Amino acid sequence: MEPLTLRQALAWHWPEYLIEGWALGMFMISAGLFTILLESGASPVHALIANADLRRALIGLSMGLTAVALIYSRWGQRSGAHMNPAVTLTFLLLGKIHAWDAVFYCIAQFIGGLAGVYVVWAVAGNAFAAPDVNFIATLPGAAGAGAAFAAEAGISALLMLTVLEVSARPLLAPYTGLCAGILVATFITFEAPVSGMSMNPARSFASAAPAGLWQHFWIYVSAPMIGMAGIALARRMLSAPAGCAKLAHLAGVRCIHCGYDPRAERPQVRRPTDRSGVSA
Repeated sequence: MEPLTLRQALAWHWPEYLIEGWALGMFMISAGLFTILLESGASPVHALIANADLRRALIGLSMGLTAVALIYSRWGQRSGAHMNPAVTLTFLLLGKIHAWDAVFYCIAQFIGGLAGVYVVWAVAGNAFAAPDVNFIATLPGAAGAGAAFAAEAGISALLMLTVLEVSARPLLAPYTGLCAGILVATFITFEAPVSGMSMNPARSFASAAPAGLWQHFWIYVSAPMIGMAGIALARRMLSAPAGCAKLAHLAGVRCIHCGYDPRAERPQVRRPTDRSGVSA
């Protein structure tokens, strides 16, 4: 992968950065609205579905479907739909994304996630801020911070292992996003009581900021990175193959990571430049 300068990154790849912010923002809006619908004491659906486990499973299903929809959307296919700094930085460790692209992906994810939370707050008001929803903040369960840390690291490692294994196989690669969505739904359903189920520093930041809940934020920054980076480093030691840094790499959509250009239908490693050295 050829180096990319700051100027080139901003000039060539700014649409992908905006898409990453949009994607996590939409995910947070969906998470906020579905959680209000199912968990707010003011919601008639909450009263109708008395079983807390069933409500959590429905939230998991909703968020899994949201993730799949975003990943396979036209925009999601273009950026790769990381929606998660831990995912982006893991691909950086694997040499699958340019350094400047990783920086701007992460910045966009934090901004987009926070914007999504504030949109829900503006629309739903007290129903979103009330203790039964609490800005959908990710917090350790009754087992405590240690268990939450271990659980976050474990599910993050499993997610990244699945993404890398599936995306590296040509026949299975188109289903990478579907597998990720299934894991999101499963983890929310069964693991959320332990850690709140984040796997995503930007997602947890987006909820912690308006809620003012920072005491356990370190878990949701460190554990996902440790879990995902551990898988990446293990695969590098084993020289295991890794696919492109996209969760949905389909034909017809350009890729800033591997250089795929649908106009040429072949990989491109360099961009044409004029005599001044600026991209044409």
